[in-house]
Amino acid sequence: MKILVTGGAGFIGSAVVRYIINNTKDYVINVDKLTYAGNLESISMISDSERYDFVQADICDKAALEQIFATHQPDAVMHLAAESHVDRSISGPAEFIETNIVGTYTLLEAARAYWSELNGPKKDIFRFHHISTDEVYGDLPHPDEWNNDEILPLFTEITPYAPSSPYSASKASSDHLVRAWQRTYGLPCIVTNCSNNYGPYHFPEKLIPLVILNALEGKSLPIYGKGDQIRDWLYVEDHARALYTVVIKGEIGETYNIGGHNEKKNLNVVLTICDLLDELVPKDKSYREQITYVADRPGHDRRYAIDAGKINHALGWKPLETFETGIRKTVQWYLDNHTWVDNVKSGAYKSWVEQNYGKRK
Repeated sequence: MKILVTGGAGFIGSAVVRYIINNTKDYVINVDKLTYAGNLESISMISDSERYDFVQADICDKAALEQIFATHQPDAVMHLAAESHVDRSISGPAEFIETNIVGTYTLLEAARAYWSELNGPKKDIFRFHHISTDEVYGDLPHPDEWNNDEILPLFTEITPYAPSSPYSASKASSDHLVRAWQRTYGLPCIVTNCSNNYGPYHFPEKLIPLVILNALEGKSLPIYGKGDQIRDWLYVEDHARALYTVVIKGEIGETYNIGGHNEKKNLNVVLTICDLLDELVPKDKSYREQITYVADRPGHDRRYAIDAGKINHALGWKPLETFETGIRKTVQWYLDNHTWVDNVKSGAYKSWVEQNYGKRK
């Protein structure tokens, strides 16, 4: 298959690209705008593959997308390109509306125009896989406020949408667009919603890489509120494997929730990282002493948790990493990859991109 991956230089997208090139015989066309969070160094190890092409383009650019579809004629689209940082969406929601909603619409229309002209087997196998988030569901009851004898609920594929932030609202909108394009136009679509990802090559603004790098640099480790917000943590390479399973085996029109079965309070995640660093890079005092508490984020969801039973039963996928094995691998990766981190933080990567791909718009 020829798979067009949008956002393939981002955190999850690059894991998908690496997985496909390293573990299958499929061909990847990576389309990425290369915003601040896109990093071609994350896929440099496969960039010379004969089964890989990179195109720098914005998914909001209709003409560019039409040219990409005409030139590469993909068999599937895996749509990961998105603005994804909640804090940034609160301070500047416009980019999230533009990329996540308008960009998804533009991509859907380009895919529909291309698909409608296909014939025979190529039309039969085409699918549009939209990758989304569990944050579209809002939040779940927290154990601290659960006075019921029943088991705490989980997000399922039929949980009603109730997004809390500009980010999650923009992703909810894009999910609805994808389903509407399937129902109205017949475009063969699949949607997946995942829990919080972590692992190698994660941009340092997100919780886990931020804590690792701040700890090593002797900076404070900021925790929102009391740190009692609960997330279901999914190792990014497990997620990449799940996404490929869905695009190959998933049933058109279905939604699959993808989770790691690892509910952890944010505070406990930070404490675990501190303890690992105490073991791997010991110093006079524990890294725990760098923890500070800051005012909570507006509209902060208290608990996310995924029921991934459907993808397990229907497609045979389940995560291979526990949180304990995955977080150890993640911490060790950041300890072993100073050059990647330094390039991202210093702007050296941006200069390299501008030299090789021109000024970013």
